Amino acid sequence: MGSPAVFVVGCPRSGTTLLQRMLNNHPQLAVANDTHFAVRALEKHHPAAEASVMAHGDCPLDEGLLEAVVGYRRFRRLGVEESVARSLAASCSSYRDFVSGLYGKFAEDAGKPLGGEKTPDFVRRLPLLGGLFPDARFVHIIRDGREVALSLLDWATEKKGPGRLEHWREDAVAVAALWWRWQVSCGRDAADSLGDRYHELRYDHLVQDPEAELRRLAAFLGLPFSRAMMEFHVGRQKSGTNLSAKSAWLPATKGLRTWEALSAVDLGVFEELAGDLLRSLGYDLHAQPGEPAVAARVAAATRFFDRWSARRDEKRRRRLDSC
Repeated sequence: MGSPAVFVVGCPRSGTTLLQRMLNNHPQLAVANDTHFAVRALEKHHPAAEASVMAHGDCPLDEGLLEAVVGYRRFRRLGVEESVARSLAASCSSYRDFVSGLYGKFAEDAGKPLGGEKTPDFVRRLPLLGGLFPDARFVHIIRDGREVALSLLDWATEKKGPGRLEHWREDAVAVAALWWRWQVSCGRDAADSLGDRYHELRYDHLVQDPEAELRRLAAFLGLPFSRAMMEFHVGRQKSGTNLSAKSAWLPATKGLRTWEALSAVDLGVFEELAGDLLRSLGYDLHAQPGEPAVAARVAAATRFFDRWSARRDEKRRRRLDSC
């Protein structure tokens, strides 16, 4: 197994950072945090990247694509100097070889044999990544969407996450439900094509019994289990009443958010919009039927999301047609 060895994905606010920190603390694996470039730079330079990869398995590395990578705003998060990247590119003819070399260098600098990436939004790009990196494995972490919604209410802004959608200002909980359903469904829809390279992990199981889940995950990745994964926070924890669990570097902690914090109406809206996915994932539904305010909010959010999805799909079609 080479690099990138693993991609950690999932709807944002689902525990992807917790999992990245655990895996990054394994003595054989370095996992980068939200660099985005592997997909974003490729799609910016080559709008039909997914179709090309599906047809040919790779993309040629040309000067424009190299510039898109080293110029991407988050590329520096990988910690590989631009001069090193350019030198590496000189010996690569394909995008796969170039990105693999970058993650190999990232791992080498960390004193480890394998490198990987955590970018939550890649959950929507698994077919592209699966085709581009045939040896990579994919870990999809899923959290109860109602808990995700509570976190999104604190995190999303007009420039970040579902806060960028105009209906967010009208009904954030409804948009959170549809956004969570979309992201999780994208990941699960790719499972069949990825086969045994896809591993699904539940956030609630991870915080309930981290050792058991990490043992299963290590076996999936072909790595020996290491207790270091559970000790990622040692020596890094910070105190402060205003710090989030992420900023405080808390260990795996149960009960940080629970669906009970949603109002009865908000719970009804979420479960009406995404209850089928919650149920298929094994989560119980708790909303009481008959809340009069629920139906109108569900209808308005559904109309908005359908229009937004249609615009998104049309935009993508036009990009492909222009290539």
